[in-house]
Amino acid sequence: MCRWLSYSGAPIFLEKLIFEPEFSLIAQSLRARKAAVATNGDGFGVGWYGERPIPGLYRDILPAWADPNLKSLAHQIRAKTFFAHVRASTGTATSRANCHPFAQGRWLFMHNGQIGGYDRIRRRLDALIPDELYARRGGTTDSELIFLALFGFGLETDPPAALRRTVAAIGDAMAAADITEPFRMTAALSDGCSVWAVRYATDETPPSLFFCSEDEQRLIVSEPLDGDFDHWHQMPPGHLLVTDCAGRLDLEPFSP
Repeated sequence: MCRWLSYSGAPIFLEKLIFEPEFSLIAQSLRARKAAVATNGDGFGVGWYGERPIPGLYRDILPAWADPNLKSLAHQIRAKTFFAHVRASTGTATSRANCHPFAQGRWLFMHNGQIGGYDRIRRRLDALIPDELYARRGGTTDSELIFLALFGFGLETDPPAALRRTVAAIGDAMAAADITEPFRMTAALSDGCSVWAVRYATDETPPSLFFCSEDEQRLIVSEPLDGDFDHWHQMPPGHLLVTDCAGRLDLEPFSP
C-alpha cells in the first residue's frame, strides 16, 4: 500500500515534511511500518499551493529516495499546503501518469488502497467520469478514476457529498458484478484552502491514517512522522476529516 501526507497551515519548506522527520515520507518509502508492503518505490509525487490558485505538481517514476531533483526542490519550495505521496503499485504500470497526486483545475487528489475486483469492472467505472473530463484520464489507476468521477457527483459544490456518492457508485458496481474483495481507501482532496481526508473500507481493515493539529499546522499522514504518539491521533474507520485555512478541524462519520 502507498504512503502519503497532507499538510496545511503556516508556510513551510517541503523538506521539513518529507526529509527531516525521523519517520519521514522518504523513510517510509524505504521501510513503511504500518503497511502490508514495506517498500513504496513505484514512483512518487508532490503537489503544493503557493501564490497561485492552481497547484504545482512534480511526479516521477523513480523511487522517492533516488531522485536528486526532489531533494533540491524540497529545499527550495515553501508553501501553505502540500500533498506528498510514495507509491506501491497494486497492479497498474509504473508510469508518471499513474503517480499521485492528481491535479485538475484548482483540485489535488491522492489515494491509498484498492477497489476490489477493479479489473472486472474498470470499463463500467469509466462511465462515472464526465464526458468533458474523460480525455484528462492519462493513466490506468483506480485512484485517478475515483478523482475524475468526483466531478460528476458534485465536487465543485459539495466535496463531502461527492466523496460519498462516488464511493456509493463504486460499491453498487462491485455488488452488481458479485465482487467480494474489499474496497479499501484513504484519500485526500484539496482546493488550496480546505483539505478533506477519508478513511473507509468495506471490511474491517482500512489503511492506516493519523492526524495532528498544533502550532498552526495540520498534518494528515498514513503513518506518524515521529515517535511522539501523544500528538498523533488515529483516524477512526468510516470517518471524514475536514480542515481549512482558518484552522478548523472537524471529524465526522463517513458512510456512502
